[in-house]
Amino acid sequence: MPVNVPMNMIVPVDPSIAVVIPCHRVTRHILSLLNGIGREVRHIIVVDDCCPDRSGELVTALCRDPRITVITHADNLGVGGAVMTGYRHALALGADIVVKLDGDGQMDPALIPQFVGPILDGQADYTKGNRFTNIEDVRAMPAARLFGNAVLSFVTKASSGYWTLFDPTNGYTAIHAAVLARLPLDKIRQRYFFESDMLFRLGTVRACVIDIPMAAIYGDEESGLKIGRVLGSFLKGNLVNVGKRVFYNYFLRDFSIASVQLLIGIAALVFALAFGLHGWIASVDTGTPASTGTVMLAGLPVIVGMQLLLSFLAFDIAAMPNRALHPLLTPRLRARSTAGPKAEPELRVVDAA
Repeated sequence: MPVNVPMNMIVPVDPSIAVVIPCHRVTRHILSLLNGIGREVRHIIVVDDCCPDRSGELVTALCRDPRITVITHADNLGVGGAVMTGYRHALALGADIVVKLDGDGQMDPALIPQFVGPILDGQADYTKGNRFTNIEDVRAMPAARLFGNAVLSFVTKASSGYWTLFDPTNGYTAIHAAVLARLPLDKIRQRYFFESDMLFRLGTVRACVIDIPMAAIYGDEESGLKIGRVLGSFLKGNLVNVGKRVFYNYFLRDFSIASVQLLIGIAALVFALAFGLHGWIASVDTGTPASTGTVMLAGLPVIVGMQLLLSFLAFDIAAMPNRALHPLLTPRLRARSTAGPKAEPELRVVDAA
């Protein structure tokens, strides 16, 4: 006869964890990375994104780990495109949690349990690394990198709605499969902007996201991401996503007092700018100083508009998702605490493609 078990006695059981590794010019590091992935991982998906060094062929020839599947792109789709291919394959394999690692050796696979843990505990739907929590690591970074990450982090906060997150270009991530299946993978950006775009898409489904402190491993690898080169495109992409997010959350899906504050605040500032500019031009043309009433009529809407926009911002920060979505979508990762001892994950041999 079934026994009803209280929710506080329900504990996570063995999940099916898949690791996705996009590969492009990483032949010096990919083998050591694969060797460091622990037995808690059931599937390892290596995506050769039309690598000129043929990373996929190297893995196929030298790796005998039955967990590994190699997928090769005929054309280079970018790191985001490679990750989306890996995500789709992980979902097809029935993975419960999908971890993404870069193949350049900068991400320690020993940290995988730390990224998966909050998802198993029902605290988060998506976890990502943050290299800026340790002050010693921050001091070692070049000033240009710190400034670029600060700017990108701020605009990504606005575009995604996750105001407490930092280090948006960090590619060490883990996601619950039930939440991943709700994302429009074909719409997520395929190049370097995909991490920021992922956060935007996660925000649209109200997924809970948290940062995981980590230290990057810097060696002789060369990063293809140059802050100065991509800063403009990142800013443009985030600004577009700001508009989309505000429209989706405050006008399409809901209409609240925050929506009214935003509309009136913007209208007040636009009126103040137009009226003040008109008055200033008239004053210059006539040589007559603007009257006190004119100045007040231009200044008061600025004060009111700024107050309303600050109120809207406070509402938006408070509305950030803080409860995991995946427990509502699937109970598959939970079982009774009396289920018995933890079993070793059953490995399935998958032929390399």
